[in-house]
Amino acid sequence: MNTPLFIAKRLGGAGKGKGYISLIRKIATISIALGLAVMIVSMAVVTGFQDEIREKVIGFGSHIQITNYDYNVSFEASPISSEQVFLDDVLQIDGVRHIQKFATKPGIIKTDDDIHGVVLKGVGPDFDWSFFRNRLVSGDTLSMDDTTRSDGVIISSLISKRLFLNTGDDLFIYFIQDPPRIRRLQVTGIYDTGLEELDRVFVLGDLRHIQTLNDWDEDQIGGFEVLVDDFDKIPEVARKTLDLIPYHLDAQSIRQLYPQIFDWLALLDMNVYVIIALMVLVAGINMITTLLITILEKVNAIGILKALGARNTTIRSVFLYHAAMLIFKGLLWGNLVGIGLCLVQSYTGIIQLSPESYYVSEVPINMQISHIALLNLGSFAISMVMLLIPSYIISRISPVKAIIFR
Repeated sequence: MNTPLFIAKRLGGAGKGKGYISLIRKIATISIALGLAVMIVSMAVVTGFQDEIREKVIGFGSHIQITNYDYNVSFEASPISSEQVFLDDVLQIDGVRHIQKFATKPGIIKTDDDIHGVVLKGVGPDFDWSFFRNRLVSGDTLSMDDTTRSDGVIISSLISKRLFLNTGDDLFIYFIQDPPRIRRLQVTGIYDTGLEELDRVFVLGDLRHIQTLNDWDEDQIGGFEVLVDDFDKIPEVARKTLDLIPYHLDAQSIRQLYPQIFDWLALLDMNVYVIIALMVLVAGINMITTLLITILEKVNAIGILKALGARNTTIRSVFLYHAAMLIFKGLLWGNLVGIGLCLVQSYTGIIQLSPESYYVSEVPINMQISHIALLNLGSFAISMVMLLIPSYIISRISPVKAIIFR
């Protein structure tokens, strides 16, 4: 039989004792519950926002790009051959799920009333359309095969509104080169990712248009895009890919291609750390206050236990068990509230956001069991550690004075 636990249940049951003691215990429990709920919601929202933005950036640039070293922000590069011996080896790397060809070329869309600078991203029949297919607002993706060149393009909703273009409309893209060239293409689909920085730039079309514009051969492309199963594996896959490709080619991860976006997303982690630290600190201080008041209330009981021969460690265990019960109760309610709020937002999207400011139309939620478990274990462990020092006040209580204490 666990004697300290038995005594803790008898002496320290929540809701028992004097009125103000019961109120203080309830306040401590509520502070722990609210603190955990805030931590769960904050973690779910921030990681959800990071995942959403990260997925959008990857949708435009894949996880890893293999290009010539001269590929830069101008989106013009020397061509490479589409027939590479290293492709089979790259596909064998653990985590790689697909490789697709691409090329880019800057141009200007001109209408009767306006012009707009864009980057035509040429893709082939092997392109994975899953990202854009899920974000189409009208029309459809390009239908391509190995023999027929498609004259269709996919533009963003932002470009569509700015230039008053709809699906089925023709557009003219001017390419500044010597001599200048023009392509008449047709809008087959309109997508909307909400990431304005990329939506206002990229237009997707057939890779063979870029090959013709650049006077490339049929087997010449701008590079390869490598898609992986797990975002966390990107650095490892990029390193292994770099070891397999020739010296004149480069393999850049999406983090290297868009460092400003990923650095910005990394800064959001600091917000979560600050919120967690504040919530744990407030809950810990409330628990310390509750423990000290509980000890003061039970001074007579402490004196009797000492007179009966109970050691200080045994009596400390009684009050720590009592505190643990309150913490467990607070964590239980905190999980119910925090997870409940996340589920409501996840299934209903009740809290809306402005896509122009936040790049998403509603608050994104990403709940992971590992995050919730770590928050619970961390909150409990830190709270208990903070209670160890004030519990030593028990050793300073004299049995005789405690028994006659009023």
